[in-house]
Amino acid sequence: MTLPFVGIIVALVVVILYNTIKILKEYERGVIFLLGRFQKVKGPGLILLFPGIQKMTKVDLRVIVMDVPTQDVISRDNVSVKVNAVIYFRIVDPEKAVIRVADVFEATSQLSQTTLRSVLGQHELDDMLAERDKLNSDIQGLLDQRTDNWGIKVSNVEIKHVDLDESMIRAIAQQAEAERARRAKIINAEAEKQAATTLSEAARILATEDLALQLRYLQTLKEISNERTNTVVFPMPLDFIEPLFRVKERKSHPGS
Repeated sequence: MTLPFVGIIVALVVVILYNTIKILKEYERGVIFLLGRFQKVKGPGLILLFPGIQKMTKVDLRVIVMDVPTQDVISRDNVSVKVNAVIYFRIVDPEKAVIRVADVFEATSQLSQTTLRSVLGQHELDDMLAERDKLNSDIQGLLDQRTDNWGIKVSNVEIKHVDLDESMIRAIAQQAEAERARRAKIINAEAEKQAATTLSEAARILATEDLALQLRYLQTLKEISNERTNTVVFPMPLDFIEPLFRVKERKSHPGS
């Protein structure tokens, strides 16, 4: 037996062994086809194939992180924004992932983009900025439902950025400032209302209680005495002045 012939045999044996013996890691599965027809899913560990008769497609079962490219979204209140996100998913059914879709990753990426635009387009800008958790949950639920037929489980969706143009940022800032001014006016009005109510109640008490009025008069005198000023306004109690008004009234009407 000549040396070239031996070399050909050795090479042929190596090729056969390479196509016959497959080793799959713990997170890998092999979808086996027998003469073009699906046979079974094997793995992990050592897999033996019949060359030319059986073929195997390897599938990774680990969680895959996929960036959703920036999408132009028009919100329900007609505001144009740019939004990007990230999705976390994994293959749970290797048979479906290989047989029912040509490229499971490309299909998931395209579906994620359309779902992102569809869900966010149903909400106003304020919801996009303030209710991201709810939007993430809505997008995740839709994606998980639509990719179930491909053997995909979408575990999480996170909206990363909602970018606005400069004019919209200024408009939002003006709106926030106007809202703060409105709240300040409401608070001031409530304070004035409470103060007016309290003063009105105090006036009614002083009008009905002579002793309370006298106490308030004495308190006012004490406050004036503590002030350092050259001019002192001394309040005269109405009780002192009232008899004078009565005398004057009697003089103007002598027959009464």
